[in-house]
Amino acid sequence: MADVGRETIDVDGDAIAVLARPGASPGIVWLGGYRSDMTGTKAEALDRWAAATGHACLRHDYSGHGASGGAFADGTISKWLRQSLVVFERFSTSPQILVGSSMGAWIALRMVQELRQAGEGDRVAGLALVAPAPDFTVELMEPALSEEHKRQLAERGYMEEHSDYSPEPNIYTRALFEDGRNNRVMEGLIETGCPVHILQGMADPDVPYTHAEKLMRHLPMSDVTLSLIRDGDHRLSRPQDIAMLISAVEGLVGLAKPSPAGR
Repeated sequence: MADVGRETIDVDGDAIAVLARPGASPGIVWLGGYRSDMTGTKAEALDRWAAATGHACLRHDYSGHGASGGAFADGTISKWLRQSLVVFERFSTSPQILVGSSMGAWIALRMVQELRQAGEGDRVAGLALVAPAPDFTVELMEPALSEEHKRQLAERGYMEEHSDYSPEPNIYTRALFEDGRNNRVMEGLIETGCPVHILQGMADPDVPYTHAEKLMRHLPMSDVTLSLIRDGDHRLSRPQDIAMLISAVEGLVGLAKPSPAGR
């Protein structure tokens, strides 16, 4: 069993923490959600699966998250996307399965777009999207903003919102909302060039399952699966949820062309 390599790299002045497990292709690339980190339940479960099966597994924390440097309030989709692409290019060489959770699914879809534009679309062998929240600032948050939130954004440049997952409130900046509009993916067809498996809880209080159904309509590939979990919440971190995630990843790995070496 190969050991996990721990590194910190500089991306545009931010120290980005990376955990890279070498192994066979296709590897797994974890992309976490808003305010989550690379040592969460799902990420650790995927790494254990990779270790047990001999596959590569790559994780990193966005700036302002987990073990990475930088201020959380300075983060935007464009900035976290850039960091994710740099980590992907520097630490992987063979085709990868991108596993994006919540906001990480938005990052994953934007990564596919950027890689395809650069002629590297074959670097992505599959997408596993957990409670995907692409375009969440525009589609889910902006229509629900209260007058008080709008005032905070206009006067302070950020707004605070209660978090069910942390004692600290969530911070959303005006820059995040403005940048989110420039990174929308649910405006036309999303050409991924690879199979996609979406896992979505129907009891998700943060991202309604109708959002996942809408995303499906933007994915033209015939090999797109949506698994709805009737009692599943947003985190989807229960043992049964983890088992479904591992099964989805195994299915995507089985569809990819294997290679014994690589990272």
